[in-house]
Amino acid sequence: MIAALAALPVAARAPGRILHRDDFRHGLGQWRLEVAGDARVAAQGGVLDIDTPTGLTLWFMPALSGPTAIDYEVRAVSAGRPNDHVSDVNAFWMATDDSVPGGSVLARQRSGVFEEYDLLRTYYVGIGGNRNTTTRMRRYVGKAGARPLLPEHDRVDPADMLEPNRWFRLRLIADGQRIAVERDGATLFSMTDDAPYRHGHFGVRTTQSHVQLRNFSIGRP
Repeated sequence: MIAALAALPVAARAPGRILHRDDFRHGLGQWRLEVAGDARVAAQGGVLDIDTPTGLTLWFMPALSGPTAIDYEVRAVSAGRPNDHVSDVNAFWMATDDSVPGGSVLARQRSGVFEEYDLLRTYYVGIGGNRNTTTRMRRYVGKAGARPLLPEHDRVDPADMLEPNRWFRLRLIADGQRIAVERDGATLFSMTDDAPYRHGHFGVRTTQSHVQLRNFSIGRP
């Protein structure tokens, strides 16, 4: 029974109604790329493959409104290629940008440089490995240079870091005041937000790395 459950796609296990999904067999029509240099991004054969020597964010284009749960499997690839550093697996969710009319993160094109995202109001998680020695969750407040970090959301335990070539499940939750990150079904981070971000966009983020996603869906918690 355990083996059969593990074989199911994330979307099949996730409770709640599915609002969006991508099986990564039909290209990148649901995504928009922001990258600081040359990168190779492809969606085929059921896998989203991101291979980049610089900072990269890939935005899911449909806008989201809460309550929201974003589910996918992800791994950091180590196979001897130049960008196989296993350095970070990151994401923004419920992201908006007050610097543009309407607040949509898609209203302007960024270069992919990390500091440009300081102006967002968003939740952020970064799972580190190798040179990136921390795993963190942040609540961005839309101010340049401001990336607030609670002490309990700053992890350095090896068990919280990336393992090369290992698929793991992420669930990013924005359910009213409850904001959480689950990893393989266990709560990695959780917070109560008295002024929660209730709408926005989801984006995959990495830098100098090679990461892959599969079984992507967005639904209700």
